[in-house]
Amino acid sequence: MKAREMRDLSLDDLRGRLDEAREAFFRLRFQAATGQLKNTAQLRQARREIGRLATVVREREQEGEKA
Repeated sequence: MKAREMRDLSLDDLRGRLDEAREAFFRLRFQAATGQLKNTAQLRQARREIGRLATVVREREQEGEKA
């Protein structure tokens, strides 16, 4: 999901997706550690999605502080 699409979601949806992305990243790390992960690029993709979600959530929180 692109950051543009993320900005259309509500703050609660964003936080939910952020939690899901963190859980998915944990599962991927576990698979990588046990040698079950075939595509290691998934780790990078998951990390970047977490970063995008966290950035959009923080932007929204800062908008709320200004108001």
